Amino acid sequence: MTKDATKPPHILIIGGGSVGLYTAHRLQRHLRRELGRGDVRMTMVSPDPYMTYQPFLPEAAAGNISPRHVVVPLRRVLNRCRFVTGEVTTIDTARRVATIRTAAARDSGGPAMEISYDELVLAPGSISRVLPIPGLAAHGIGFKTVEEAIGLRNHVLEQLDIASSTRDTAIRQAALTFVFVGGGYAGVEAMAELEDMARYACRYYPNLRPEEQKWMLIEATDRILPEVGTEMGRYTVRELRGRNIDIRLSTRLETIEDRVAVLSDGSRYPTRTLVWTAGVKPHPVLADCGVPLDERGRIRCTAELRVLDTPHVWAAGDSAAVPDLTADDPTALCAPNGQHAVRQGRHIARNLLATLRGGTVTPYRHAYVGSVASLGLHKGVAQVYGRKLKGFPAWFMHRTYHLNKMPTINRKARVVAEWTLAGLFKREIVSLGSLEHPRAEFEEAAGGIPRPDRP
Repeated sequence: MTKDATKPPHILIIGGGSVGLYTAHRLQRHLRRELGRGDVRMTMVSPDPYMTYQPFLPEAAAGNISPRHVVVPLRRVLNRCRFVTGEVTTIDTARRVATIRTAAARDSGGPAMEISYDELVLAPGSISRVLPIPGLAAHGIGFKTVEEAIGLRNHVLEQLDIASSTRDTAIRQAALTFVFVGGGYAGVEAMAELEDMARYACRYYPNLRPEEQKWMLIEATDRILPEVGTEMGRYTVRELRGRNIDIRLSTRLETIEDRVAVLSDGSRYPTRTLVWTAGVKPHPVLADCGVPLDERGRIRCTAELRVLDTPHVWAAGDSAAVPDLTADDPTALCAPNGQHAVRQGRHIARNLLATLRGGTVTPYRHAYVGSVASLGLHKGVAQVYGRKLKGFPAWFMHRTYHLNKMPTINRKARVVAEWTLAGLFKREIVSLGSLEHPRAEFEEAAGGIPRPDRP
């Protein structure tokens, strides 16, 4: 496709996660100053008008942070970037055209939109890696979005309401059994924060005792939190078991049919709560984007974050296979985590600036500095620059590190304000489960009148 040389270069960014946000934010800070006003156009395409800071999802689920403060509004932050609410469906890299299904097209069934580009940043992120386990689709709960985090909080508090209002032993036990599958960051932190919250909430239920609750973590490998090292992983297991949390290592979930969790060791647990946090996989839309993929569905990239053998296309983040130049193994790839995603987004911006100025691009290089994890209020584990921390110091480092990485001063200030208020007052333990079905009461009042497909 022949580009009009009279038009300013157009940078198209697919995905509004960490890579997309930091790429666009760095570009809009430098483009006008270095290249002149109006010399470059930017467009971002994302299904959501906000970026979710996922490390704070467990705290949002526990009620320590309001859900609106763990998201960053893209339109406000990227005020020099055109924003399109939609999803990419295909990309023609030869013509340099992306086909977008916008929110309007999705709602009305209208035609898709085509957006041409001069440079493309492809970062659609990842989705939950779900296995074909019987009953999982019907009864499982994910933990990757702010909606899922708040829905899980409401669900856990609702189970306490159910247990406190019945004398049926079977119903009560199923309501108070909480099963989490996956021993990575998401599973461990979500379970630890919610267990902490639920144990606190029992003081407001006279007929419930904290020890009646059964919290379980199922992990298929022989350890949890591998990112913090073997020693700190073992400490985490001891810490959680000390809180009466059942940690099952080298164990798999076989089925969850009829709300009964059946494990590979033969045990069975009736439960109304099954949280699936067993990893992620690259977004499946990449198969239609005309870019080379590896055996795991990730975009093959060079160390400069260019897509292999695909001119004018860049990629990073969870969906990209980026060589790790700091590793001894020449085949090693950067881990799909936020630490790399933020830095890769900024590095793409620098290389794009160099490309537009006719300069030289540089390879991405970042040595992994360590990891921090929260295990509930005032409890944590960390390994940073070889130093191992646990308990309150690790928890404090977790909050300090992620507060520093939270985008925008606006969001940092709001999070600090909420932490301060949480330290002065008691926890909020109100369940707002009706938010998930806001029209239910009106429909019942209307006498069951069928509602239209669209409001």
